Amino acid sequence: MVQTQQERYAAAAQEDRSAPRLRISIPASLRPSGSKSFQTAVRNLSLSGFSATAMTQIAPRTMCWLTLPDMDTVTAKVVWWDNGIVGCAFDQLLDPVQLESILDRWNLDKPQRRD
Repeated sequence: MVQTQQERYAAAAQEDRSAPRLRISIPASLRPSGSKSFQTAVRNLSLSGFSATAMTQIAPRTMCWLTLPDMDTVTAKVVWWDNGIVGCAFDQLLDPVQLESILDRWNLDKPQRRD
């Protein structure tokens, strides 16, 4: 059975919600539709979305663009905003290899090398 992009996204989103979340802090910029971009910190990241700091309330269903270091800008839609944190779902799933690379670089729980 061949799954559509939407079915793959829904399945990954459900799987991701049950996956362990890593404590991360990734500097990024976020630009909601109709607004200027602002500096933020991504608090968690998955194949299907992210949460980040956003001191100004952003309405659900607002389109936004997230730019992480060393990564192309990705589009997402706001799902929720609560007390300075925004949760967004990507329009298209991240590549699993790309996600793993980002998490390896920014995972605060990972032992740091002492060179």
